[in-house]
Amino acid sequence: MPAKIESMDAKSVRVARVATTQKRQDQVATPAGSVDSESDVQLTGAARSLAAIEQSLHSLPAVDEQRVAAVRRRLDSGEYQIQPQRIADRLLHLESDLRRANPRESSSLK
Repeated sequence: MPAKIESMDAKSVRVARVATTQKRQDQVATPAGSVDSESDVQLTGAARSLAAIEQSLHSLPAVDEQRVAAVRRRLDSGEYQIQPQRIADRLLHLESDLRRANPRESSSLK
């Protein structure tokens, strides 16, 4: 039975495990009374958008080589100045953002 998320635009999608799909391709006919291992899954518009974003992120490189090279050049030349106070301020801001995003987990961030 498909689960429905209220107040979201949902579209029904058929999902099957890879092994099940291959098994079905190898079989000529499915015997009567066999169990159907396919499931109905409803994806919302938001879920489809997130999947598309995730897919586009996979196409990006994990490291920006040009930026790394630029920072390395600045470090070697002495141009790059490390600012410990700025780093500390940003870490504190990040911790604050994480606590606001997930208040239940804030106790584990201490």
